[in-house]
Amino acid sequence: MADITQDSIKSTIRDAVAHQIRSVMDWHYGEPVYEGDPADDLSGLQGLRELVARQHWANFQLWHVEDRARRKDVDARVIADCKYAIDKLNQKRNDLIERVDECLISMMEPLLPSEAPERYNTETAGAALDRLSIQALKIYHMKEQCSRKDVDEDHIRQCDNKVGVLKRQHNDLERAILELIDEYFAGTKKPKVYFQFKMYNDPKLNPELYGNKK
Repeated sequence: MADITQDSIKSTIRDAVAHQIRSVMDWHYGEPVYEGDPADDLSGLQGLRELVARQHWANFQLWHVEDRARRKDVDARVIADCKYAIDKLNQKRNDLIERVDECLISMMEPLLPSEAPERYNTETAGAALDRLSIQALKIYHMKEQCSRKDVDEDHIRQCDNKVGVLKRQHNDLERAILELIDEYFAGTKKPKVYFQFKMYNDPKLNPELYGNKK
C-alpha cells in the first residue's frame, strides 16, 4: 500500500481530475469499466481514485439523459423514463460525493493537527470534485460545438470563447481544492461531511409516495 501523505493525497486528486478530462472523450467511444455498485470497503488512495471516477461516470450518464429529456419529438413515455433515470442517477451521484468525502477524510484525519478550529468551507472537497466533473463535461461538449459544420462562424467563435472561460474556471477550482487540502494539513480548518438526507426517493419521507399508498 502506498504511503499516505499530504503530497500523495494531492497527487491522487490531480490524477483523478486529469482522468475526468480524459475519460469524457474515452467514454464517448466505449463503455467504462465501472459496472455495478462500488465495493463497500473502498479506501486509501486507490479507493479515492476509483470513487471519483465512478462519481464522474454517474455525471456522464446524467448529462446525456438530461439532453434526451429536452427532446420535443418523442413520446411522453420516453420523457417519463428519462425522469426516472435522472432521479436514480442523481441519487447515485450524491451518494458517491459522500463516499469520496468519507474516503478522503479517513485518510487525512490521522495526519491532521488535532486542535484545528471549527471552520468549514461552504462545500466539501467531494462536492468540489463533482463540480470539476461537470466542468470536464462542459469543456468536452463546448469543444464539440466548435467542430460543427452546420453552424456559422459566430456560433463557433462564441463557443470557442466559452471553452477558454470553462478551462480557466476548471483550473481555478482544481487549485482551490488543492489549497483546501493544504489548509487542512496546516490546521487552519478541519474537514467534515454533512450527509444530504435526500428525501424525494425515500418512500418514508416523500409525501407523494407515502401519502398515496393503497
